[in-house]
Amino acid sequence: MDEILRSIPHRPPFLFIDTIEEIREDGATCTRTIRAEEPQFEGHYPGNPIMPGVLLCEACFQTGAIYLAKQIEKEGRSLNDVTPVLSRIRDARFKQMVKPGDVVTIEVTMLETLSKFFFLKGKVLKDGKPALTIEFALAMLEPEAGA
Repeated sequence: MDEILRSIPHRPPFLFIDTIEEIREDGATCTRTIRAEEPQFEGHYPGNPIMPGVLLCEACFQTGAIYLAKQIEKEGRSLNDVTPVLSRIRDARFKQMVKPGDVVTIEVTMLETLSKFFFLKGKVLKDGKPALTIEFALAMLEPEAGA
């Protein structure tokens, strides 16, 4: 968990990664155990808790941010110099429900880079089968002057 907290600015209750399994040259793989006591299940849905699709997307975004943070570290730059910001979501497809007790694997792969924008594809796997596929872009932004 410490490596995750050093890599991205997200913190509980808005942290949807438990472990970094692998950082590859072209992407990263993380895992997450979905827990019944998480606050989103109080309203989504009482008596039939289902992990919100938007939070599965967020797990992909956070895995992408971890991958990009590791690339920045390789360049010798400080992670304090940039903040990952979502700039595009494309073609999100939800293929199966994720419920408390499920362990999901989040895989992200780099597609291309244009300036400060990083285009990635991601998938969330449950029992080895896709629960979500998505394409997205993150911008790594430097703090604004005077902020």
